[in-house]
Amino acid sequence: MPLRKQVLATNEVYHITNRGVDSTPIFRSVKDYQRFTEQVDFYRFNNSNISFSNFKKLEEKARQEYMGKLKKNNDLRIKIYSYCLMPNHFHFLVKQTKDKGIEKTFSNIQNSFARYFNLKNKRAGPLFQSRFRAHRIERDEVYLHVSRYIHLNPATGYLVEPSQLISFKWSSFQEYLGLRNPLFTEISAVLTIIGGAERYKNFVLNQADYQRTLDRIKHLLLEG
Repeated sequence: MPLRKQVLATNEVYHITNRGVDSTPIFRSVKDYQRFTEQVDFYRFNNSNISFSNFKKLEEKARQEYMGKLKKNNDLRIKIYSYCLMPNHFHFLVKQTKDKGIEKTFSNIQNSFARYFNLKNKRAGPLFQSRFRAHRIERDEVYLHVSRYIHLNPATGYLVEPSQLISFKWSSFQEYLGLRNPLFTEISAVLTIIGGAERYKNFVLNQADYQRTLDRIKHLLLEG
């Protein structure tokens, strides 16, 4: 019996994840990370009427004008609260603001990125292991913990030491700490819940070693 497709509700918050097929690295260079974040920024809008590949063919001035119009209208499919890009997977904390907004946004992102990746690396076939996984977040407390979990991923996965998390570029953590302007992340909701950037910083960093320990235990249990 086939699995029933998950229905994602508008105005609900979800933790979205996906990874490369067979854990294949999907981000192999700085350009790959940059391309993906540009696609996220582009496809989160509801009223884009061209593909990202055609958008990239426009002159620089035309691209700026096009994105300026999208941002001025602010007709969003999703709101993005937190994200982290790891070498072989990604995490997003998002709110769906249009019917099928999450599905349309991430389908477009993944299809567009897979075409770019396959052409660049002279490969064929699927890049991502599935459509994506979505877990609904029901309470503010869970919302905070998921945001922290997302931002701790580079340390949990031993890409960086916990003390270096603040310097990791490919998540929204620096945006939460005021170290760079948000590209597409809406940080005010989480910071309002916890009481500001400094409290959020401590909330995240104080958990880094513990999350690593939990991850090691999980892997030992799976291997046992």
